[in-house]
Amino acid sequence: MADYTQLASKIIAEVGGKENIISLTHCITRLRFQLKNDQAAHDDILKNMDGVVTVMKSGGQYQVVIGNQVADVYSAVMHQLGSLDEQAAEADNTKKQKKLNQLIDLISGIFQPVLGIMAAAGMLKGLNILVSVMGLYPDSSGVFKIINAMSDALFMYLPVFLGYTAAKKFKLNPFIGLLIGLGLCYPGLQLAQIETTKQPLYTLFEHTLFSSPIYLDFFGIPVITMNYTSTVLPVIFIVYIAAKFEKLFNRIIPDVIKFFTVPMLTLLCAMLLGLILIGPVVTFVSALIAEGILLVRDFSPMLAGALVGFFWQIMVIFGVHWGLIPVYINNIMTLGYDNVMMPFFATTFAQTAVVIAIMLKTKNRKLKQLSFPAAVSAFFGVTEPAIYGITLPLKKPFIISCIASAIAGAYYGYANLREYIFGGIGIFEFPAMINPQTQGMGDIVVGLIGIAIAMPIAFVATLLMFKDKDDTLDNTHTSADTVAAAATQQSLNSMTVYSPLAGQVIPLSQIEDAAFAQGLLGLGVGIKPAKGEVVAPFDGRVSSLFPTKHAIGLLSDEGAEVLIHIGLDTVQLDGQYFDSFVAAGDRIVKGQTLISFDQQQIQAAGFSTVTPIIITNSDDYLDILPTDNSEISAGQILLKGLVKEK
Repeated sequence: MADYTQLASKIIAEVGGKENIISLTHCITRLRFQLKNDQAAHDDILKNMDGVVTVMKSGGQYQVVIGNQVADVYSAVMHQLGSLDEQAAEADNTKKQKKLNQLIDLISGIFQPVLGIMAAAGMLKGLNILVSVMGLYPDSSGVFKIINAMSDALFMYLPVFLGYTAAKKFKLNPFIGLLIGLGLCYPGLQLAQIETTKQPLYTLFEHTLFSSPIYLDFFGIPVITMNYTSTVLPVIFIVYIAAKFEKLFNRIIPDVIKFFTVPMLTLLCAMLLGLILIGPVVTFVSALIAEGILLVRDFSPMLAGALVGFFWQIMVIFGVHWGLIPVYINNIMTLGYDNVMMPFFATTFAQTAVVIAIMLKTKNRKLKQLSFPAAVSAFFGVTEPAIYGITLPLKKPFIISCIASAIAGAYYGYANLREYIFGGIGIFEFPAMINPQTQGMGDIVVGLIGIAIAMPIAFVATLLMFKDKDDTLDNTHTSADTVAAAATQQSLNSMTVYSPLAGQVIPLSQIEDAAFAQGLLGLGVGIKPAKGEVVAPFDGRVSSLFPTKHAIGLLSDEGAEVLIHIGLDTVQLDGQYFDSFVAAGDRIVKGQTLISFDQQQIQAAGFSTVTPIIITNSDDYLDILPTDNSEISAGQILLKGLVKEK
């Protein structure tokens, strides 16, 4: 396994240091930080860091997209972080999040830790059914039953796992959360077992949708018995109430007896309230939600499928797909299958086809190199490297993949594609489409037909519409190779960057920012400005302009990729005291005014105006030579790059 110690150190430093980190989790491709102050993280540095695909902010989380190595990077980061004082910073984090962000963060925080083992158990169950259907062993054999027990255990006792993760999220003693989950799964309280041994005392809500026979009471209070095994929502709500009780009892009970009385009273109050009121109400609501979603879907299955197919990748980008995960799991647990979220299934294969088409058509060497591993990753269900590294920056291919996914999604809606167990992703999701009751494989056929629709459409459309010259220049990760190659073919032996500022030139190593001083972003110099005006250092175009206007990325006609970062940590000013006169994609000419800034106000706010000018594609050159002048005027030669010969 590769050593990610250095990468972990850089990531911790650039998200604001350990003191800025509230908590850290990870999913399939992303490190998901909760930070005290998002503005203290250096987005631009992280996005350009080797080993980092990109940075996203969504659902109250600061997400650093790593790719397939995320688990190893997470381990390295956590090893350096040690324990995190989440309690001290929780209030700061919560008050800054919007309600929707809080909800998404809550859902992802509860479900993320168990999704990996849920996928593993689902795949094991699906493969067991598949092998049985193929005739290797019957479903009555010991082999089938033992493997089925391995996979079924998680889903039967799902409240136990969610009790633990929910307790961690709600700041409850996690062992109380475990015990609540176990209590809900206790055999003596399950309706299926009670109704075979007892006659009901009476029936509540008789002749209504909520008709419930009563077998147990608690000092005369009726207890509606339910089958809580395999459920999702009841345990989460009960754990939430338990967290409130624990906080209350910790406040009012003397320290000398807290050790045993707080957990005892918390469990007693939460479980009684849960079994008598919360559990039944939430179970009824879960069933209504599932039925209501099916009613809406039944209105137009094709339209519903097309919408899920088109927007799924967009929801993944912003992290809001987590809002559908509980619905998906709830449908499987209450209905025995999900057909609401399943129209997303072809999206990974549409991405695969788009990336393969780009790989075959592009003449850009770096883009070809990126495409193959991204296509393989997407085929197996992990699309983030393809989305963030290739299709999203190129824009048009990403839209093509969404359209192809929508067409396949419409077919899936029409054909009622269903998944019966929580399965894997990509090709590993097929076993989850085998009906465990009938062992029918019709849904696998539907899934394959949808792929056969999405992949050719995505592949052919990309071949026809993707243009290397136009699209690749929009991708700041790959454009340097194309333009630099053209410059080399013109027998140019150097590249020139003229000074965008007037002022004092200082070596990069003297800049009071480790990422710049150590050359992590590339080679260059710093300028202490004499005037608050940035002009174009060459003819070219604006590749990126940060919303806060404190930094701008430029691409010269000679192939140089340049970052001009006005001041240090000035992102925290949120655009105050900065004005821009260009936009991303604009053509620029040498000497043109790009940005103006108020030096005095910036310095009065406590920020340095020292401005690093960095060649971010320094590796494309044999060497970067800075000017010998200690003072410079705008328009004078600042940097020269010696072009590599081919």
